[in-house]
Amino acid sequence: MKISERGQITVPKPLRDRFGLYKNVEIEIISTKEGILIQKRSRSRHPVDSVYGILGQPSDTDTYIEEVRGR
Repeated sequence: MKISERGQITVPKPLRDRFGLYKNVEIEIISTKEGILIQKRSRSRHPVDSVYGILGQPSDTDTYIEEVRGR
């Protein structure tokens, strides 16, 4: 593939069919350490995205339970 003069690329038909990239489907281009990631824009947020990274935070179970119970 090559990037056109206007900055456009053409996604090969087998990939468009495989990933459902049809006319007027919105995509996101995300910068990563390795380069870029192109993905379909989701209408709703994936459930994993809402909790990603919380396990690395220090937490105290007893304090959390007290907060949840409103004490």
